[in-house]
Amino acid sequence: MLAQYQGLLVILGIAMLLTGAMLVIHLRLGPRRLFDEKLEPFECGEKQIVSPKQRYSVKFYLVAMLFILFDVEAVFLYPWGVLFRELGWFGFIEMFTFLLILAVGLAYAWLKGALEW
Repeated sequence: MLAQYQGLLVILGIAMLLTGAMLVIHLRLGPRRLFDEKLEPFECGEKQIVSPKQRYSVKFYLVAMLFILFDVEAVFLYPWGVLFRELGWFGFIEMFTFLLILAVGLAYAWLKGALEW
């Protein structure tokens, strides 16, 4: 019964040996010099402009939540598009109502300035 798993165990053993060997070689041969520039956080090759501990504006989270809301709601368009002919006019009116409610919500958020930074 274990014979069918023999190849998998061999591959797993080789992977573990190679991983261990690479770690040991790195620890033995790799450089160990530490200096200030090496210890600084790296952000896209640029020097850090502001502290990473600063607080974000609440508007950032509001825009993020609105994005997730409208993104998740857009997922409902795909099944509707697939079943469009089978649903007929009833499905069209239902989806039109759904999209109208979404459009009113988006317009409200836009007019209130929720999408502006």
